[in-house]
Amino acid sequence: MTYQAPVDDIRFVLKELANLPGVLSLPAYAELDENTVDAVLHENARFVEEVVAPLNRRGDIEPAQWDGGAVRTSPGFREAFRAFVEGGWQGLQHDPQWGGQGLPKVLSAAASETLNAANLSFALCPLLTDGVIEALSTAGTQEQRERYIPPMLEGRWTGTMNLTEPQAGSDLALLSTRAVPQGDGSFRLFGQKIFITFGEHDLAENIIHLVLARTPDAPRGVKGISLFIVPKFLVSEDGSLGARNDVWCASLEHKLGIHGSPTAVLLYGSGKGDVGEGAIGYLVGEENRGLEYMFIMMNAARYAVGVQGVAVSERALQQALSYAEERVQGQALEGSAGPVSINRHPDVQRMLSTMRALTEAGRAMALWAASLADVAKAHPDEAERLRSKAAYEFFVPVVKAFCTESAVEVTSLGVQVHGGMGYIEETGAAQYLRDARILPIYEGTTAIQANDFVGRKILRDGGTVAFAVAAQVRETVAALNQAAGDNAGSGQPLQFIAQRLEAACNAYADAVNHVLEHAQGDLRAVFIGSVPLLMLTGQLCGGWQLGRAALACARMGAEGSAFHHRKLATAVFYAAHLLPRVQAYSDAVQAGGIASEYCVTVYDK
Repeated sequence: MTYQAPVDDIRFVLKELANLPGVLSLPAYAELDENTVDAVLHENARFVEEVVAPLNRRGDIEPAQWDGGAVRTSPGFREAFRAFVEGGWQGLQHDPQWGGQGLPKVLSAAASETLNAANLSFALCPLLTDGVIEALSTAGTQEQRERYIPPMLEGRWTGTMNLTEPQAGSDLALLSTRAVPQGDGSFRLFGQKIFITFGEHDLAENIIHLVLARTPDAPRGVKGISLFIVPKFLVSEDGSLGARNDVWCASLEHKLGIHGSPTAVLLYGSGKGDVGEGAIGYLVGEENRGLEYMFIMMNAARYAVGVQGVAVSERALQQALSYAEERVQGQALEGSAGPVSINRHPDVQRMLSTMRALTEAGRAMALWAASLADVAKAHPDEAERLRSKAAYEFFVPVVKAFCTESAVEVTSLGVQVHGGMGYIEETGAAQYLRDARILPIYEGTTAIQANDFVGRKILRDGGTVAFAVAAQVRETVAALNQAAGDNAGSGQPLQFIAQRLEAACNAYADAVNHVLEHAQGDLRAVFIGSVPLLMLTGQLCGGWQLGRAALACARMGAEGSAFHHRKLATAVFYAAHLLPRVQAYSDAVQAGGIASEYCVTVYDK
């Protein structure tokens, strides 16, 4: 099935939900208008549909190959990557002073979705490069920015982040890679890193690794971690490439999905380069602040992975819709002259509607969050920048967790819609499920997002941002009720959404209050409910965004198209079938005490 970028829905979300007009009114984007935005969306759609999407299946069945330390990417990837960078897509959101285009995050996020939907494995390389650029833009020296960022924006070089080691996964306090100072400002690194996405490949002439390591006298634990630039090939003063560094790809991981993405095991200090033993690296920022700097990259990646969840969901949705329309099986429930397409059957309609509702809710939430980041970066009023920054940071773990967990549900439902054919690899539905399964794991598992959400986003500010979100949801409820009253003949759907959204918001407020009240007395009970609280927030905010979409469709009145009718139907379905999950999650959060006590008796021995 051919992928088609959902330009109509992306445009609707940007203009009606994600504050695109407000973003374009900011001084930083004064030269950008909606016509230019539309042009970018359409050119992006053309590129991903024609160049990248056709490689998705091929990358799955012909994955990257390791050969004596070198890696050959899947057929067609090199040519597609050349077209990607020549089109300027790598620099979409980055600073023009380094060669980027300086477009708002909300637009680059939309373009990122379609790239990931076209080919998730391919899109991982520019995703990591984006993170390296952002980290160096924030924490690097002027010389480091000038030396490393422009070639990455040009696509001549790519970037990675190196955190994980065999003994140090999520617990980076156990990290043991060593960085030994050489007396000339450089360091020699020794250690092993695993799970390094595009850690070795043939797409670009150089790879810039950002590596976490410890200097000899560093404190124990996470406070003793520093960040280093370690290029695959050393870079001369004039920017030309020099000796092969002592960083070596020992193997590639064999994974459940994303086969086209080479996930490398990298050895630092194996003596296989041209520089002697030890990989030459350069400190970023100050010693022992590496984790702080790496979090710049990690937070960017966490948001981007949430967008990946939306992307894979969209791809699975499109295939399921196409199959259900073509597959003829069984009589219609109300009777029919013969077999009908399976999209006529109520439960298939339920599955397709669930897939669509979760996908479109995730897209709206992700782009809404991106617009907050744009306001936080570029609004002339400091108070508004700070408010938007806090709101964006609140939503990052929500977008990451909700959209990726939803992707697993959506892609699994996609297989179910296909029935037995979904379990057959040749149909393609299984690939989306296999690819999606990594998303709630890498860049911090759902539990890690939940711990961050409770500890840093709710408890730290006493729930200020959390309750501000609830206040916005209640404003939407009021607007829905008002619109329902103004449209007596067609107000029932809006009133129904308002009722369900209000009930969900009350359940959310109860859960947040419970966490705030019990954090001091029973922290274990609070954190056993952290994932339910995070998913609760995602379910609520997804319903909130679709409620806002319903309002926008209602404003169209009789002028609304079939597209707007479908959007309204999706919002009603979400309210009917998905918002009730919020109360169940809230109940789980509030039962954390007894659940924690039981778990202690079973596991804490």
